[in-house]
Amino acid sequence: MTLRCDLIIRDATILDGLGGPRFTADVGVTGDRITAVGDLGGRAADREVDADGLALAPGFIDAHTHDDRAVLCGPACMLCKMSQGVTTVVVGNCGISLAPVRMKSRPVPPLDLLGDESWFAFDSFGDYAGRLARDPAPVNTYALIGHMSLRVEAMQGDTQRAATDREAAHMQARLKDALAQGASGFSTGLYYPPNMMAPTDEVIAVAEALRSVGGLYVTHMRDEANDVLLSIEETLRIGRAVDVPVVISHHKCSMPENFGRSTETLPLIDKGAAGQKVDFDIYPYAAGSTVLMPHRLRRDVPVRITWSVPHPELAGRMLADIAAEWGLELRAVAEKLVPAGAIFFQMDEPDVQRIMAHRLAMIGSDGLPHDSYPHPRLWGTFPRVLGHYARDLKLFSLEEAVRKMTGHTASVFGMVDRGVIREGAYADLVLFDPATVRDASTYDAPTRPAEGILETWINGQSAYVFGAGATDACAGRLVTRNQG
Repeated sequence: MTLRCDLIIRDATILDGLGGPRFTADVGVTGDRITAVGDLGGRAADREVDADGLALAPGFIDAHTHDDRAVLCGPACMLCKMSQGVTTVVVGNCGISLAPVRMKSRPVPPLDLLGDESWFAFDSFGDYAGRLARDPAPVNTYALIGHMSLRVEAMQGDTQRAATDREAAHMQARLKDALAQGASGFSTGLYYPPNMMAPTDEVIAVAEALRSVGGLYVTHMRDEANDVLLSIEETLRIGRAVDVPVVISHHKCSMPENFGRSTETLPLIDKGAAGQKVDFDIYPYAAGSTVLMPHRLRRDVPVRITWSVPHPELAGRMLADIAAEWGLELRAVAEKLVPAGAIFFQMDEPDVQRIMAHRLAMIGSDGLPHDSYPHPRLWGTFPRVLGHYARDLKLFSLEEAVRKMTGHTASVFGMVDRGVIREGAYADLVLFDPATVRDASTYDAPTRPAEGILETWINGQSAYVFGAGATDACAGRLVTRNQG
C-alpha cells in the first residue's frame, strides 16, 4: 500500500534552519507536522509541489514585532509578514503590549503605536490568549508582556517617577499571572517617557516573576546612543539579578557621533555572553521608526513622517520639507503633527552589517503595521537579508541567513519543534527562489510585497501564494516558551 501525505514538496534544496549544508530532498507533511524528509518517491500526497531549483526553509520567525493588534485582524493585516515567508511573530516588544491593561482614553506614546483605547480591552493575558484561541490568527503568535502597559495601569498614568514598592509588586503579580496564562517573557522600553523614570531596581523587582518559569527578559535599552555601553551593562545586570536569559532589541549604535561603535558594543555583549545567556535582534536597515518626539529631533538626522493624527495628509513627507513650507523650526512643526510617527535615518550601514553578521544576531523587522506610510522593513526585512545581504553582498551564507531567521531564533525563544526542517517538527515552511528573492519595498513605496517568496505554509496549511496573496487558512497558534 502506498503511504500518503497531505503534502509533498519534491526535489527542494533544503535549508534546515540550523546552519547545516544545504541538500536536496522531498519533504512530506501530514496534518500540522513534517512526517518525512528524504526520497519520498514511494509516497503519494493529496497535493504535490515541484520545487526543483527552489529553496525550502523553515518558516521565518520575526523576532521583534508590534503585531499584537494585527494578529487579531485577519489575513489581510498579516499579508505584510506572510508574503516574506514569516510564520511566527514575537509580539509585546519595547514594553508595549495590548494585554493586560484596559484604557479609557488614548494611550500615551508609544503605546498608541498599537492603536487607540478601543484596542486596549484585555483585562488579562488570558483574555488575549482566549481571543487567539477562539479566532485563530493567520500566523503563530509568541507573546511578551510590556512593562509600559503594566506601569500605566499600576501607576494610574502617573509614570514620571519611580514606582513605589506596592506598585512594583502589583506589576510583578500581573506579570506572574500573564506568564501562567501563556505569555513567555517581559519586555521593557526604558528609552521612552512612560518607562524612562523606572530605575533598574524597579525593573528587577517586576522581572522577578520570570525567575520561577525561566521566562525571557527582552529590552529596548535605556540608551542606544552615547550611553549604549552603560545600557548593555544595565541589561546584563537585570538578567543576572533574576537569573533569566536576555534579548537586546534591535541592537544599534544611534546618531552620527556613535557611528562605528559596534566595535565596542559587540565585544561587551560577547563578554556578557561568556557568563550568561544573551542574544539580540536587528533589522537590516540604517533607519529606525517610532513615535515622533519633538524634544529629541536633531538637524543631522533626517526624518520622514509615517502618520499624524492632526495632519494625516502629511504621511510620507520629509519633516524638513514641511518645515520649509510652513516657515517653522523642526520642533515647532513636530509639535503640530503629534500624535505622530516617523522614520529616523540615524544609523551607519557598516554598523548594521557588523551587528547582523555576529553569531548571536537574530532577524526582527520591528515593523509598525498600523502606520499609514510605514518603514519598508514591515514588508521587506526577511527577503532583504536573503537577497541583498546574503546573495548579493555575501555578508554570510544563505544557510547562515536562514539560521538567523529560524533555528537560532526558535532556540533563543524556546519555540519547541519550530525553526527547523526535520521529521516531527511543525510544518511551518517557506518556498523561495534563491536567485530572485529580494525586497521590493522602499522608503518611497513601502508596501510592495517581496519578490521570489513563492509559498508560505503555517502548521501545514498554505497561508500565502505568490501572485494570489493570502489564503483564508488562519492556522496560527499561540506559541508558549518551552512548550510543544
